[in-house]
Amino acid sequence: MTGVREHRLRIGDRTVWLLEGPAGWGECSPLPGYPCDPAAAWRAAEEAATQGWPAPLRAAVPVNALVTRAPVAPAALAGYPAVKVKVGGPGDVELVAAVRDAVGPRVALRVDANGAWDLDTAVEAIGRLARFDLELVEQPVSSLDDLARLRRRVDVPLAADECVRSPDDARRLRTLGAADVLVLKVQPVGGVRAALVLADLAGVPALASSMYETSVGVAAGLALAAALPELPYACGLAPGAGRAAHDVTREPLTPTAGMLAVRPVTPDPELLSRYSVSPAVSIHEARS
Repeated sequence: MTGVREHRLRIGDRTVWLLEGPAGWGECSPLPGYPCDPAAAWRAAEEAATQGWPAPLRAAVPVNALVTRAPVAPAALAGYPAVKVKVGGPGDVELVAAVRDAVGPRVALRVDANGAWDLDTAVEAIGRLARFDLELVEQPVSSLDDLARLRRRVDVPLAADECVRSPDDARRLRTLGAADVLVLKVQPVGGVRAALVLADLAGVPALASSMYETSVGVAAGLALAAALPELPYACGLAPGAGRAAHDVTREPLTPTAGMLAVRPVTPDPELLSRYSVSPAVSIHEARS
């Protein structure tokens, strides 16, 4: 990979590798505790730096707001076409009720359990939350088998996320009829092109999501969302969960009226220097 340089950073408690190459910038930053093969994340960064991404089919992408806990700030949710609420603990009903009350009946509302429930618990929990007119329940159970079983016991659409990481997973989702939607994160599946393959194999609508990356990593998710043949759902794309103060660019990817403009991201040299833990090196030096 001629002409590619590796920048190793420390941002908060997370190690971030940025690759600078002829096609732009890529990010490798597996989130501690989240299922993401570091080799896949590295391939995603290499793709961004050396190949770039497929031509976009749209100039902007709708995104959802994110609520992780009470209290709910209605002003922070204004203008978004959808809101996602993290669930899987005590107080879920009260939290989702507060969000629905804050956004009104016209905004799409989804919940994400990150596989926290077993099958029977998921049936019970979704039954309690369904009255809030849920658009989706993301990864309510951990496996594709249980997701398929759950889909036949509830009326709310289900989305697969962490249980799909490979072409075999995507084919199995389709065979089982396990989900209505596929959530794709670029790093865990190995790049934008790899994600597009999974979307095609799964045979269900897909949406792009991020995992608290800098704007460089979110730009890859944005490129995926822009390249999907159809995009019927808002995407979960936000740099650092909104922590723009910890970004590597002076112009972070920030939504306007619930939309993110599709554009490349270039880190700021001063911010790179601030977070750097070692001098930038050529890719051959870095990986030898």
